[in-house]
Formats: sequence, structure tokens, C-alpha cells
Amino acid sequence: MSASSHHGHQPGHVPGAGGSGRFYGGPPRRARPRWGRIALVSVVALLLLALVAGGGLWAYARGLDNDLGRTDPFSAITEGRPAAAVDGALNILLIGTDSRDPDAPLDTAGRWRADTIIVMHIPSTHDRAYLVSIPRDLYVPIPAEASAPCETGERAKINAAFAFGGMPLAVRTVECFTDVRIDHVMAIDFGGFVEVTDALGGVELTVEQDVTSIHKPYRQFSQGVNHMNGTEALDWIRQRKQFPDGDFARMRHQQEFLRALMDKAVSSGTLSNPAKLNAFLQATTKAVTVDEGFSLVDMALQFRKLRGENLQFLTSPHNGSETINGESVVVSDREKALTMYQAMAADQMTSWVQANVTPSPGASD
Repeated sequence: MSASSHHGHQPGHVPGAGGSGRFYGGPPRRARPRWGRIALVSVVALLLLALVAGGGLWAYARGLDNDLGRTDPFSAITEGRPAAAVDGALNILLIGTDSRDPDAPLDTAGRWRADTIIVMHIPSTHDRAYLVSIPRDLYVPIPAEASAPCETGERAKINAAFAFGGMPLAVRTVECFTDVRIDHVMAIDFGGFVEVTDALGGVELTVEQDVTSIHKPYRQFSQGVNHMNGTEALDWIRQRKQFPDGDFARMRHQQEFLRALMDKAVSSGTLSNPAKLNAFLQATTKAVTVDEGFSLVDMALQFRKLRGENLQFLTSPHNGSETINGESVVVSDREKALTMYQAMAADQMTSWVQANVTPSPGASD
């Protein structure tokens, strides 16, 4: 169902459209390196949980559910909308966060930044998942507040919405841009994901060119397949300035990291090793915050038919970078974005992908 039926969108709403205005200035960045990179890791945990639940370990799943952090991002924007049907399509907003204060609440402004924004769409068939990465520098209208109409406020980079109004405004902004209803949210602060990767014994990642990290201790990444532990992997996927396509390379590396992590989870015998599986899931749940209505047991049911090869990565259609009001921003391809998000809202994403995306294993868009 389209978000317009819940939020008073005007007919003809086009993703990426809106009036101009000055660029919002977010809170100062912290000096230490940012960890907010890989929201997709949460998907791995859900896929594994589906197998756990398939084995009848519901009590264990409920225990993990209690370990998740909770937030209420919908109270100002739901307008009484009913919960999504368990047997219908599902849209989950995955946000990789950059917190200057790990204990700060997610529903307030100024303490967090969103470095990774992904809309994960699961069709009503529940046998596939489409993960649409939204460039963090995408220039979009940001409502004045979570409860305000979409047309209020000014335009800014989409990742600024989290800093301006916490998770509620981030959800509202994404719904206004896409006209797609968000059913659940997952926010991850990535300091804890070193342990997630290490619980699997590290991952194999392909480095396309020799790279020197821009962060201390200035690691050297050599072209070819590299085995990386958690610290090394997170450092690698933070790199972007060394690549011609900058932030798009960073998004591509995120997607490659997820695939590598999933491959390692299966090939290393994680699913058949209770101790290893428990360490992985415990590390993941400690780093994740979800909405009040999110249930790992329900998610396990939703994901029971999903497997790694049924995840498809896409990027929100865009026309590349431009300089607007002195800021380098990414500009949405209005027509392509409109048709894609309309297909998502109508649960026709599979047909849209078949008609618009050239099949290619590992392709991101």
C-alpha cells in the first residue's frame, strides 16, 4: 500500500521532487572515525533466525527479541494506520547510524547521523527480498517535522533527516520521497559489528584496486581477494574518497560485504554449530534497535523461504552528483524513481525488476 494513503500526499507526488531552499546544516561531525556503514548485516541475522525458527527454536528467538533495543518512530506519522498484515508485502527501513553518544535516544535530533539508508522490500510471496540503497547525499525535501505534511520544510541531503529529527523524521522523509509505506525500522550503530564479523572468523572480500585507508592506522588493502577480520572489513567499507565513483563505491562494497558474510555463515558451518550461531546472533542483536512492533518470531516466519541467493540489491535511480547551493549532492532520476517506487508500493517489484534490470549476479543496480 502506498504511503500516500496514510500521510495525505498530494496526487502526482514524484520521488525527488520539491521546492528549493538553503541546505540544512547538521550537527558537527565527531572527530573519531564513523562506523555507520553496513545496515545489511541485520538481514543476515534475520535469515539465520528463519532457519533457527524452522528448527523449532522459538523460545531462543524470543530471548533474542528481548535483547533488541526499542524505539517508537511511528507515533507522530501513523495517523492510526493499522499494522501490516503478516501475510502481505513488507517494507523495512534499514538505517546504519553514526552516533556521537551510543546511549542517546533514536527519537531525538542532533545525536545521530544516517550513513546507510536502505529500503528492504519483501513481496507478499515472501520468497525474495529487494534491497534499495538510497544514496545518503540524495537531495530531497525534508518535512519540517515528522507530523508535518511532506511539502513543508526545505530540501537537503536525505541523511540529514536523522540528525534533524531522529528516526521519526527519517521515516517520514523516506516515506515522502518514495510514497512507500514503511512497516518496520532497524537502526544499527556499527561499533558492535566488529564482533559480528569476528564471530564468523572474518570474511573474504575482493578489493578492486590497491588502496591505503584514510583512517589510522592507514591499512594497506591489496588488489585481489583479501581475508579480513571485523576491524579490517569495516575499515575497508568505509573507504570512498579513493574511488572515482566515491560514495557509490562505498554502497557497492556494503553489498559485497553482506554477500561475503552470508557465504561465510553457511560455508563455515555456523548454522550447524550452536555455539558459533549463538555468538553471531547475540553480537548482532546487541547492536540493533527496532520499532516497538518488530518481532523476531514474526520476522522468522516472514523470512522462512528466503535464502541468500534470493536477495537482490538495487540503487535508487539517480542522475549522479551536482553542486546545488555550494553543496555536492546526488540528484534523483524522477521518472525512473517514480516507476520503481510505484511498483514497490503496489507489490509489483518483481515484474518491475524483470522489465528494467539486466540480470547479473552481484549487480547493485
